[in-house]
Amino acid sequence: MTDFRQRALDYHAFPTPGKISVALTTAAETSDDLSLAYSPGVAEPVREIAANPDDVYKYTAKGNTVAVITNGTAILGLGNLGPMASKPVMEGKSLLFKRFANIDSFDIEVNHKTVEEFVNTVSNIADSFGGINLEDIKAPECFAIEKALIERCKIPVFHDDQHGTAIVTAAAMINALDIQGKDIKLAKIVCLGAGAAAIACMELLVKCGAQREKIYMLDTKGIVHTRRDDLNEYKKLFANNTDKRTLDGAIEGADVFVGVSGPNLLSQEQVKLMAPNPIIFACSNPDPEIKPELALAARADAIIATGRSDYPNQVNNVLCFPFIFRGALDVRARTINDEMKIAAVHAIRAIAKEEVPNEVLVASGESELTFGRNYIIPKPIDSRLLPAVALAVAKAAVDSGVAALPLPDNYMR
Repeated sequence: MTDFRQRALDYHAFPTPGKISVALTTAAETSDDLSLAYSPGVAEPVREIAANPDDVYKYTAKGNTVAVITNGTAILGLGNLGPMASKPVMEGKSLLFKRFANIDSFDIEVNHKTVEEFVNTVSNIADSFGGINLEDIKAPECFAIEKALIERCKIPVFHDDQHGTAIVTAAAMINALDIQGKDIKLAKIVCLGAGAAAIACMELLVKCGAQREKIYMLDTKGIVHTRRDDLNEYKKLFANNTDKRTLDGAIEGADVFVGVSGPNLLSQEQVKLMAPNPIIFACSNPDPEIKPELALAARADAIIATGRSDYPNQVNNVLCFPFIFRGALDVRARTINDEMKIAAVHAIRAIAKEEVPNEVLVASGESELTFGRNYIIPKPIDSRLLPAVALAVAKAAVDSGVAALPLPDNYMR
């Protein structure tokens, strides 16, 4: 672990501090180049954009840019460490945008005192970019921030901790339910955690067919139920009319466990209480709610997923957010709506059912991957994700009426 820590620090420090930089996309070698790039040539696109604001997409890089914005109040599993401590994570998101979808991304860390101050800051600079990816903002403020920015901005705003997590979770969950022979409409679901990711995951599962009354959500005080008077408006959406109060009570007979909480909170004894062929998504990082080997020792009939790359079935946001923005940017969507999110869910899950290319096997260090208990969702390095998810999202944007441009001919073909 000490060696890994040093390698991680060296990776971020050398050969140049950080993980991203700005590259030129056009010639800048001669005096003539410079006269076109800046004064006097730059005046011409300025005049065109002033006359027709949409020409900003024609003459600048706006259409291929995403701002990754945070206040550092919920950094990974590390908590509220402030904006500057979040910068390596935001640079990491920018790296992933470029690596997987060739989107230019800029990290922005905001100091603020109120939600309104954060919203004002971001909305006032939003038009500089093609889209905004919100990241590592604690609940419940993140809900109000995203809602306000969606209302005020003309470009897509997407809180990845909510919706990216939810999309990948839903894709993996629907496949796991298929394998286990379970109907999402009948599944009893226990969700340990009641923050941004948990609420978004459950909301999207409901949109995919899960029944709200069959969902048991737990926070640090136990089950979120209708007789509690300490629930915010977002938890109230999942207040269950039940006499159950603890995880022990909720887990008995459950078909599905989704953990977005903390390490080692689900015991083998609790796993044994679940219904036949259970599904366990223990997604706390870096340490899951239960280690897969312990869960499988308790229930050999279980499907296990985690957020880690060293176990099968990694639930990883990189499976969706670069490609969702790629599709949204390419048809100039003004928002990322439910239709686009659900289209991404089905595009991602469909890939897992296809034959896995050899290049993916080599890159993931696997000799074989076949749709089943240990392969319910694609690997993050699967190159098929970009065309499949971007196309599905772009088409859904056009079909649902939120795109400014038609689907390009032979898009992603």
